[in-house]
Amino acid sequence: MTILNKNFETPYNSAPFSEIKNSDFLPAFKTAIDNAKSEIDAITNNVQAPTFENTIEALDYSGEELDRISSIFFNLNSAETDDEIQKIAQEVSPLLSEFSNDITLNEDLFKRVKTVYDSKSSLDLTTEQATLLDKKYKSFSRNGANLSEVKKVRLRAIDKDLSQLKLKFGEHVLAETNKFEMHLTDESDLSGLPEGAKEAAKQLAESKGKEGWLITLDYPSYIPFMTYADNRTLRERLSKAFGSKGFKNDDLDNQDIVLKIANLRFERAQLLGYKTHAHFVLEERMAETPDKVNTFLNELLEKAKPAARKEFKNLEAFAKDLDDIDQLQKWDSAYYSEKLKQKLFSLDDEQLKPYFKLENVINGAFTVAEKLFGLRFEEIHTIDKYHEDVLTYKVVDADDNLVSIFYADFFPRAGKRNGAWMTSFKPQMIKNVINERPHVSIVCNFTKPTKSKPSLLTFNEVTTLFHEFGHALHGMLANTIYPSLSGTNVYWDFVELPSQILENWCYEEETLKLFATHYDTGDVIPMELIEKIKASATFQEGMQTLRQLSFGLLDMAWHGVDPSNINRVKSHEIAAFGETNLYPDVAENCMSTAFAHIFQGGYSSGYYSYKWAEVLDADAFEYFKEEGIFNKTVANKFKAYVLSQGGTENPMTLYKKFRGQAPKPEALLRRAGLIK
Repeated sequence: MTILNKNFETPYNSAPFSEIKNSDFLPAFKTAIDNAKSEIDAITNNVQAPTFENTIEALDYSGEELDRISSIFFNLNSAETDDEIQKIAQEVSPLLSEFSNDITLNEDLFKRVKTVYDSKSSLDLTTEQATLLDKKYKSFSRNGANLSEVKKVRLRAIDKDLSQLKLKFGEHVLAETNKFEMHLTDESDLSGLPEGAKEAAKQLAESKGKEGWLITLDYPSYIPFMTYADNRTLRERLSKAFGSKGFKNDDLDNQDIVLKIANLRFERAQLLGYKTHAHFVLEERMAETPDKVNTFLNELLEKAKPAARKEFKNLEAFAKDLDDIDQLQKWDSAYYSEKLKQKLFSLDDEQLKPYFKLENVINGAFTVAEKLFGLRFEEIHTIDKYHEDVLTYKVVDADDNLVSIFYADFFPRAGKRNGAWMTSFKPQMIKNVINERPHVSIVCNFTKPTKSKPSLLTFNEVTTLFHEFGHALHGMLANTIYPSLSGTNVYWDFVELPSQILENWCYEEETLKLFATHYDTGDVIPMELIEKIKASATFQEGMQTLRQLSFGLLDMAWHGVDPSNINRVKSHEIAAFGETNLYPDVAENCMSTAFAHIFQGGYSSGYYSYKWAEVLDADAFEYFKEEGIFNKTVANKFKAYVLSQGGTENPMTLYKKFRGQAPKPEALLRRAGLIK
């Protein structure tokens, strides 16, 4: 069996994971690239005059087989990788980069695209078609089509290097995460740790043939230890291990890679006529320019900083009173914050977790989707999965029409990177009058069930699941003609709106009563706990905002400047964090060397978008609150103008169609408790 086909003979045309061998990938990629090149040649060599249909539309539908293989392979490289897959990724990435450049630097193809683009005023195009034409033209002009031959050669070399460097960066971070283990044999070292976390640590040790307990850098292990463990020395050790990934001057060091990526991105932007990488990226974002991003971040910083400093002083005083701590360090942050939260609100995650059994939370997300958008989720066992932990669902509408296939992968393992994300195995598009429905997946890293307890989530994990599920709904409800405009193919600072708005439902009594039931007794979560969740929602919001802003400012410090004079990653980072620092610096640690969002993922010059989207989601949810959080009219408008439209129109236009007005930042500041 090979995967040289976009149309698998499987239920719902789903990926046949069990039949795919690693050795299938490289030949499959090579064949698919050859086939895609043939499709491009057919467009380029068409003797008929260029039209929207035979050039722009044909271009968007080309490479379908290659896209399908790429989505399967690179999703496995994130969620179920091994040394062989990583080696293939290093071989394949330059081939894909070269193929991409073969398209954007193809002069004859660009001439056809430009001919259609130059005649657009005389064409009777729909809004979606006009957007596609604009996007296709820019994909050439922004990627070197107008460059001289010498500069095109250099651009190809840069793109090839960047594709390999980004992969290497991610491999180093994953290897560092997997390499570290804190093996504890004295139970007193686990003092303060909840029973569930202790049991999970013991189970992990047993799985590796060890006595005692194992703590790792995977979030379900790392976060509880940093939050609850009384042993400050061990918290320090774990924190430094987490914060020093890629920063040890060894084989897994990422400092040189960070500098190379930043400089190559800058050179690429300059080559294309842009001042910096950020200027290049932001031209295709709602924010538009680095100046606007920096103004946005600094205005929020001005509002959040007084609150953050006050919260930090309160935390310092609390730690001093409780344990005579003279200087709060980063490894004290989660620990004392949790203790202070318990004191102020009589609330801690251990009280809440019994009400958030994973299966119940999943069903809660499904129920919210049904009440808002009329979707039903049916677990199915007829399609392949890439790991036994993966759950598979058929999603249908009220009339039983197929909406999507949905994969959910919730637990950490050695071949899976940390964090949480949404992805796709098959895009939505309308082709030959057939509405191809998408195959969507969410991937998280939650605590696995133990011998005595099911998987119980922290409240933060509940909001994470809803967040990724919001992205998934954006993918599932896509209803566009062209694949490149479908689902989450939107401006990067708009893509977080569907995910972040869904988190709001987690704080509402009406929602929690749908699914928050005690895993043992079946009792619905008490009203007093719901009130405490709501009351604690803005706890340390100033500090949290400062932390998010610091990441955005660091991103802009790497990508909104000429990096050629940056010699030391750490020194540059310290300068970028200058206005947002609350804790003393830790010499052994460096964030940039493990900042996968901007050096491996697609968030370079885009990390600000989390905060940008918070402005949108707070404003949008106020609309739901005004009319009722399950109001069908508002939900239908959100589905019609946001979730189904993908990137077919300017996102601000779509937002105004939904909301009736531009978003106002006051909604976010009110929600955060930063203004009354």
